[in-house]
Amino acid sequence: MIKILSVVGARPNFIKISPVHKAFQRYNGNIIHKICHTGQHFDEKMSKIFFDELEMPKPDFYLGVSGGSHAGQTARIMIEFEKILLEEKPDMIIVPGDVNSTMAASIVASKLGIPIAHVEAGLRSFDRTMPEEINRLVTDALSDLLFITEDSGIQHLRHEGIDEKKIHFVGNVMIDSLISYLPKIDQSEILTELGIEKLKYILVTFHRPANVDDPVYLKELINLLNDFSAYGHVVFPVHPRTRNNFEENNLLDKFTGGVLLLDPIGYLDFLHLTKNASLVVTDSGGIQEETTFLGVQCITVRDNTERPVTVDIGTNHLIGKDLKKVKASVASIMEGKVKKGRVPELWDGKAAERIASVISDYLKKESC
Repeated sequence: MIKILSVVGARPNFIKISPVHKAFQRYNGNIIHKICHTGQHFDEKMSKIFFDELEMPKPDFYLGVSGGSHAGQTARIMIEFEKILLEEKPDMIIVPGDVNSTMAASIVASKLGIPIAHVEAGLRSFDRTMPEEINRLVTDALSDLLFITEDSGIQHLRHEGIDEKKIHFVGNVMIDSLISYLPKIDQSEILTELGIEKLKYILVTFHRPANVDDPVYLKELINLLNDFSAYGHVVFPVHPRTRNNFEENNLLDKFTGGVLLLDPIGYLDFLHLTKNASLVVTDSGGIQEETTFLGVQCITVRDNTERPVTVDIGTNHLIGKDLKKVKASVASIMEGKVKKGRVPELWDGKAAERIASVISDYLKKESC
């Protein structure tokens, strides 16, 4: 009997592990798959609703670690996760993405000699001021199986001297979830609830420190979003970090009526908004992938992206943080100057099946 333990800590992790969990269920009980929720992001709207919507079982373990500095959070996750590993003794852990939980769990498992599989490995922004980049580098260096979403990941890992036998190009589990839930996504009534059904709108999300922690830049960003309302409604689900910064700087009353500020919303509703938007403006990583698959124009307000395939062949426009350039790009796209784009290789809804197969074969060989 093979026992595998997946570690989730933040909203995108749930989306990535859901199809993997379902893939393991097809192994007729020969693989026991358990889930550990570190609690890194725990909010009713940001966490529990995701387990419900993604039809995932209640986590087998909940560490309750949230808040604090990067170092403090990572250390507390390591301390609590070590207890779980010593008790459970899994044959392998799976860590998705690039959050603190991913790196912390990888370090603990590596010290205990437990094999590690990294889902969404090899992505690089080459910006070490981003905590996620450090998490990626450390996790990939420690992992025994590295599951790649796009060709750039293979090239980066080769350049870093990773053993070729560890690298597996499997596709994108985020897209697995999207494809699986398309029927339910289409049934969402979020547009009707917002009163903008059949109306044009721009969907925006911002949460990265580089965009929301500087009060001066934040004021300029609000002015820009107000300007966007000339094209229709602006729908803005506000991340808790971003809302906190708005409140601390007394900026919430600076928005005009054309900007709809929402609390964080569920996965299905958010993808319904994404699919039907005229344009998405974001600093998120995963949204760049989802818009590319859906054929929706996306402007990324960052100076770099760890997902270059979305720019090279997808519908993503990497504009940078200069808001004048962002404004010009929005105007151009809303006037019809769009990228056609296409779906990247192996983004076919079967990535989780490939991951489960590779892990099963690897652990069988290890046990021989």
